[in-house]
Amino acid sequence: MASLKRAYAPLKTANGTVVFPGKEPGSESALNFSLGGQAPGVSMGSFQVAYQNANWDPKTFDVDRDLPIVDDKVGTPVNATNPDLRAFKARGGKLLMYHGWNDTLISPGNSINYYESVLSKMGGKQDDFIRLFMAPGMQHCNGGPGPNQANWMAAIERWREGGTAPQQIEAAHVQNNRVDMTRPLCQYPQLATYKGSGSTNDAQNFSCK
Repeated sequence: MASLKRAYAPLKTANGTVVFPGKEPGSESALNFSLGGQAPGVSMGSFQVAYQNANWDPKTFDVDRDLPIVDDKVGTPVNATNPDLRAFKARGGKLLMYHGWNDTLISPGNSINYYESVLSKMGGKQDDFIRLFMAPGMQHCNGGPGPNQANWMAAIERWREGGTAPQQIEAAHVQNNRVDMTRPLCQYPQLATYKGSGSTNDAQNFSCK
C-alpha cells in the first residue's frame, strides 16, 4: 500500500516543488516495472552517466541531492521543458501532443503540465498552433485497454498543410486484428462524453464536452 501511495503521488523536493507528477489511477496493470524492486534502465542510465559509475545504486537516490547533478550533466541538452514557443509559432509550426492516461513510463500529468506552462508563458488560448489530446486506457505511446491507435500523421498534415485544426481524433482499440472499440479523443481539457444511447464501443455515441 505504501508503495502504491508513493507511485500515485508526485515527486517533490524538500521545499515542495513538484519535479514529476505521479501515476494515474487505472494504470495499475503496467505498474509492475515500478514496483518490481528494480529501477527502469532508462532512468538508471542517466544517473550512471552523471556519476560516471555503472554501479550507481538507485536505492541511494535523493531528489534534492541527485536531481541537480543529473540535470547538469545529462538533462540540460535533452530536457524539453521550455514553454516559450513563440519562434516556432511564428514560423507556422503546429504542435499536436498526445498522451495516454495509462502511461507508467512518463506520467500523463507531465504532458498536461507542459501544455499548461506554454499557455501560461504565451498567454490565453494558443490552440491555433498547439493542441493536446489525452487517450483513456493508452499506455506508453500505444497499447493498453483503451482506444490507442489513431492516425496522428493525417491529423497534423491536415492542420499544417490544409489549415484544418483537429477538434477531435477518432481512435480505435484493436484485438486479434479486429477493431472492437472506437472512441473520440478530445482536445484537452474536453472529455469524451456518452450521449446516453447506443453502444459504448462506437465513437459515434460520444461527443466532446
